[in-house]
Amino acid sequence: MKRLKLAILISGRGSNMEALLKAAAAPDYPAEPVLVLSNRPDAIGLETALEAGVPSLAIDHKAYGKDREAFERAMDAALTDAGTEIIALAGFMRVLTPWFVEKWQGRMINIHPSLLPKYKGLDTHQRALDAGDAEAGATVHWVSPGVDDGEIIQQASLPILPGDTTDSLAARLLPVEHQLYPAALARACAAIKARL
Repeated sequence: MKRLKLAILISGRGSNMEALLKAAAAPDYPAEPVLVLSNRPDAIGLETALEAGVPSLAIDHKAYGKDREAFERAMDAALTDAGTEIIALAGFMRVLTPWFVEKWQGRMINIHPSLLPKYKGLDTHQRALDAGDAEAGATVHWVSPGVDDGEIIQQASLPILPGDTTDSLAARLLPVEHQLYPAALARACAAIKARL
């Protein structure tokens, strides 16, 4: 079975990245991590990746000032050098330019902590609580030029409990995300292979 070469983009601790790396340790998983890339040199997830035997790299976005595309061209060069075939955004806290999104369209996925199309962008848990929603969840979707706007691959939900806060909801949702993302990445790999 051909495994797609996977790059994971992070900005912090990378708990979803860890879930993907654990899943990819199985020889029958359809993606093989070849690079973990962060826009922050101090991201804890870079160490986690190295401990897992996955090459890691930091490209500090601050070094490029306001030139977002120059930063992304540096990222793109590293991704290409690693032979990347699919990208998983795992807490990568940068809005990507249309240039980068178009270059990787159909080969880049993201996990978002809401049941899209509800609550695109930030503060998803607070917005779900404020709306009185009965449930919250997470969505894995293809990345498109619009923020959190791409086609949905897979979702998972959990009930909002009486007394839930943004912190308690986020903490309960993390294990759900860690099951959802590897399953959705496997689906995305199958979709890419079907197009080849």
